[in-house]
Amino acid sequence: MEKNVNDIVVEPKFVPSKEDLVVTRNLKKYFPITGGFFKRVVGHVQAVENVSLTIKKGETLGIVGESGCGKSTLGRTILRLLEKTSGEVYYDGREIYTMDKRELRDWRTEAQIVFQDPYSSLNPRKTVAQIVGEALIEHGLTKKGTETNERVAEVIEKCGLAPYHIRRYPHEFSGGQRQRIGIARALALNPKFIVCDEPVSALDVSIQSQVINLLMDIQEEMGLTYMFISHDLSVVKHISDRIGVMYLGSFVELTDKKELYDNPLHPYTKALLSAIPIPDPTHKRNRIILKGDIPSPANPPKGCRFHTRCPEATDECRAIIPEFLEVKPNHFVACHHVK
Repeated sequence: MEKNVNDIVVEPKFVPSKEDLVVTRNLKKYFPITGGFFKRVVGHVQAVENVSLTIKKGETLGIVGESGCGKSTLGRTILRLLEKTSGEVYYDGREIYTMDKRELRDWRTEAQIVFQDPYSSLNPRKTVAQIVGEALIEHGLTKKGTETNERVAEVIEKCGLAPYHIRRYPHEFSGGQRQRIGIARALALNPKFIVCDEPVSALDVSIQSQVINLLMDIQEEMGLTYMFISHDLSVVKHISDRIGVMYLGSFVELTDKKELYDNPLHPYTKALLSAIPIPDPTHKRNRIILKGDIPSPANPPKGCRFHTRCPEATDECRAIIPEFLEVKPNHFVACHHVK
């Protein structure tokens, strides 16, 4: 039977809200697995699976989850440091994956990243002036020499270092100072959006608070928007406005930080929060111990991806993928048992 032209429904073009700086729709990122003599593709690692999120202008969205759940891959795919498999990514109303090379080059000045490891993310053969000033020269914002050095000195001073540090090399700094250089490099182009990929996980606890406070001060001063990736729930609670919980490439819960910590709904979120250390030794918390290991993203379980470790799993969980639904105002959960 032939379809009538009038029966074809054309979906209206998606238009992001003006309040949202970053929007993803059904974003996927798979990595091919090759095998055999001819290196044929025999499977895929499903690092990011159907992620839809929004980050409002001026806010900090925290992303938490176990190691290997796809947090860093999500951040890098949003920035096009990794190419998507499918889905859409919008930045300030523009789809970044439809940009041509020139548009993409101009957009790079607006979106930056602070990497996790301050020891491997800085070129040991370059001075601070060269590391931070490279992007300024590349984008034609300053000229080589005095103009670039003055701008670099201004930026690193804002990050808590002295102007004379621009002549030094990375090995002459501590871990906390190196991360400040990484932050200065991200700020050099006056961006609007920064992905902070576990920026304090490699630092001592005393230094972590200094770097977190620096990021918050800079955000207030420059009106920045952050996507803050971490596995430390205490750090995320301190800096974030909203928090998304990832498990095996997908979001299981997303809401504002107070609601998440006071009223977690997903079993995985409850287990994560039960593991946060409490400074008061007289206060006892019921720990939720998850059995088994996180499944491989190359062979995720059918149905709900968390059902193999979930204490509340049923046959429905094992067979049907739960929808990521808004069960309360601005509180999204992917669970068959949460309505």
